[in-house]
Formats: sequence, C-alpha cells, structure tokens
Amino acid sequence: MATKTYDPETLARFSAELEGKDPQEILRWAADEFQPGLTMACSFGGPTGMVLLDMMMQIDPTVEVFYLDTDFLFPETYRLRDVCEQKYGFKPIGYKSLLTPAAQAAQHGDALWARDPDACCEIRKVEPNHRALVGKSAWLSGMRRDQAKTRADIGIVEWDTKFDLVKLNPLAAWDEKQVWAYIMANGVPYNELHDRGYPSIGCTYCTKAVKEGEDPRSGRWAGFDKEECGIQEGSITILEHEGKI
Repeated sequence: MATKTYDPETLARFSAELEGKDPQEILRWAADEFQPGLTMACSFGGPTGMVLLDMMMQIDPTVEVFYLDTDFLFPETYRLRDVCEQKYGFKPIGYKSLLTPAAQAAQHGDALWARDPDACCEIRKVEPNHRALVGKSAWLSGMRRDQAKTRADIGIVEWDTKFDLVKLNPLAAWDEKQVWAYIMANGVPYNELHDRGYPSIGCTYCTKAVKEGEDPRSGRWAGFDKEECGIQEGSITILEHEGKI
C-alpha cells in the first residue's frame, strides 16, 4: 500500500492546528487523512487507550486495533480485551514476540525481566510493535502529557523516529480526571486492576500496585531506573525532526 509523504513543516502545522481540538475531532481528521492504513495501539491496560477505543469505534470502526501480547499480561487484561470485542464488535490483532517464553529463557536465561528489563521489553514489546506497524500510514497512541515527565512535551502529531511513521496522540492534552470522567459518563469498560491500586498496568512480572499518593508510574519496573518500555522513546516533536520524511 502506497502512503503519503509529509515534510516536517506540514506535520508541525497539523499538530499546531489540532491543539485545543476535541479528541473526537482529531480522530475524525486522522481517519480522513490516513485511512486506509491507520492503526491504533490499545494495551487493554491504560484508561486512555479505552477512551480512544470507544471514540474510534464510533467514528470509524474499520480502523485496525492491535495490542502487544507479551505472554505475560494479567488475566484481567485478556478479560477486558474479550469484553471489548463483544461490546464494539471488532477483533483486535495481537502481536507476540518471535520467542516463546521458554525460548527466551533458553537464549537469555530465566527471568530476563528481573535482570535486564530493557532487553525483555525489546524482545516482547518493541520488536512486535515494529511488525504491527509495517505498511501502515500512521498510528494512534494513548500517550498523555501528564503521565510522566518523559511525555510532558509530546505533540498531537509527531514523527516517530523509532518506527519511521507518523504518530498521533489525540489525548495528549487531557489529564487523568478528564479520562475517568469520560469513562464513567459513557460506560466505557476498563481494566479492573485500576480498582485494586494499579494505576499503570503492564506485564505481571513488572507491575505492582502503588500506594495512595505515590507516582502512578512507580508500580512499573520497581527497583529500576526505567520509565518507558521503549516503544515511546522514538517520539519527537516535528520541529526537532530534520530532513524530509
């Protein structure tokens, strides 16, 4: 499938023009601009992804939805996936590592996540994410500026250097209160672990509950100087990108 090409100035203009717009308006624009070939990442873990899924299914249910099945997801995460399939009438595509957990242990030793979580994430998340985006024109992400200091400056439209693709963050300007207000007002299903002290949900081995008042991301990769799985690290503002895209 042939895709459009965009110069940095055009994407910067897109991002600036979309600032302040409702997420639904951004999603409608994205569907018009990038379909066919627009894809959406949904982890069935974070509440932002559930909001995006609910909005997108009402705007254009033909947009592909994918998730990264690391083989170490919580049962509650798989259960939410199944609930969403029933509610919205779609089939998300799961991308797995090329290594089974047993093969990973044979090559890298047992419990790689406990010794080198970056390497584990690269194998079980980043590489599958590459395959999920092959041939796509752009991808939708649930990143928000209030989630972590590493995300404070994300744009609505970015060039993702890691995956060489346009990346869209329709809820970048929303905060946690707005996300949950939408979920409650619209009956959006969410991961039940949120009700048990898990504000941020990833794999079973690298996610724990947090106490009230703690950083919501402190439950991820506890004991390591790590805040991202590696998927989001290629996101930069278009103004920082040099050269023709």
